[in-house]
Amino acid sequence: MNPKQLKPLTSPARGAAFEILRRVETERAYASVLIASLPDTDLSREDRALAQEITLGVLRWQLALDYFIERYAGRPVHRLDLPVLIALRMGFYQLRHLARVPDSAAVNESVKLVKEFGARSASGFVNAVLRKAARNPGEEAGRSIEDPVERASVQTSHPAWMVRRWAAWLGEADARALALANNAVPPLAFRVNTLRTTVDAALADLEAQGATATPSGFVPGAFVAEKGANAVVRAAERGSVYLQDEASQLVSLLLDAQPGERVLDLCAAPGSKASHIAALTANRARIVACDIHPHRLALLVAACKRLGIDSIDAVSLNATRELPFADDAPRFDRVLIDAPCTGTGTLRRHPEIKWRLAPDDISRLAEVQVSLLAGAASFTRSGGRLVYSTCSVEPEENEQVIEQFLESAPFRVIQPAAPFEMITPDNFVRTFPHRHGTDGFFAAVLEKT
Repeated sequence: MNPKQLKPLTSPARGAAFEILRRVETERAYASVLIASLPDTDLSREDRALAQEITLGVLRWQLALDYFIERYAGRPVHRLDLPVLIALRMGFYQLRHLARVPDSAAVNESVKLVKEFGARSASGFVNAVLRKAARNPGEEAGRSIEDPVERASVQTSHPAWMVRRWAAWLGEADARALALANNAVPPLAFRVNTLRTTVDAALADLEAQGATATPSGFVPGAFVAEKGANAVVRAAERGSVYLQDEASQLVSLLLDAQPGERVLDLCAAPGSKASHIAALTANRARIVACDIHPHRLALLVAACKRLGIDSIDAVSLNATRELPFADDAPRFDRVLIDAPCTGTGTLRRHPEIKWRLAPDDISRLAEVQVSLLAGAASFTRSGGRLVYSTCSVEPEENEQVIEQFLESAPFRVIQPAAPFEMITPDNFVRTFPHRHGTDGFFAAVLEKT
């Protein structure tokens, strides 16, 4: 009989977390997408929250968890069957990071997982490893590693190459602070959809549902939920608010689009910034929102419908190639390139990224980013504004891309309208999780001369 046809042995939350972690590992799926798609009928609110916490916690602290697994199992993690490895990671995460979960529950539920998901013969092994670890709760990850970079890598649960490169340009203390901030749960930030409601009405509605939010200390119009996250999520589903990190919202403000202007968003899906621009221009700009992936553009179209936006035209195209606009067509007043990147500024939300990236990905993506800028340059009107942004903290994808672009393009860097502490000496905008509490973003505001 198929084990999945039997009555589940494990709690619904842990079963859901196990399956998501399995798919992240075998299908290169994204945990946040799988968590968002969990059926409401299958899990209680509490179970959904626990499944999310275990899933993202395991991914954030994976390297440190693997250190303990190898230490107490006496074998490298690559020699463990995947169901066993996932169950051990989940067990160690609960033992080390979830004080409210009794050690006995962390151990027993992990044993049940391997029984239920096809590794019954390993249940005794999992039980022995976790019970041994439970007797040493205060042990520090990486303490037996002599090399300081490798030790910091394990302690902060980031690849050694990433820790090394950040230390080289930020300094060791800042690099460590950034890595640890990446392992923290990010705040729930949002903006009010002023095309559907007013700020006062939206906040009053949230308060009536038990939610409270405070204005962002950095970004006008952005809010951070202090409590009542579920009410905020429900409001987002209705279209009265839009969930979006503060730094991401700042990018749209830097574009400074005005009603009646022509706006080009070259890498628009799933629509966070395009929809924000539409709201900022009261639905009266003409926005061409492009993306290479039709299925992601479908998300943008659905978001526009939910938010009451009719000023956006969605176009599927490859923006690294010649853009399909007529030579005599009017140029765009505002151009946004929120470029594809490594995403190292969003590791709080997408921790699996750090286990998939390789150093070569940075230079490879930089080539794509330069080509995007080159293609957009000729379709920006003289005196028009081009904003280049990424959610990467890597200089090769940011300052160095702009420097290369400006060597031959008729653009100049202009002073960004951003908080002083986010502006670099070269008049670029940079945000960091450990400094500003936001995702890590870069933005350059350019004007065509």
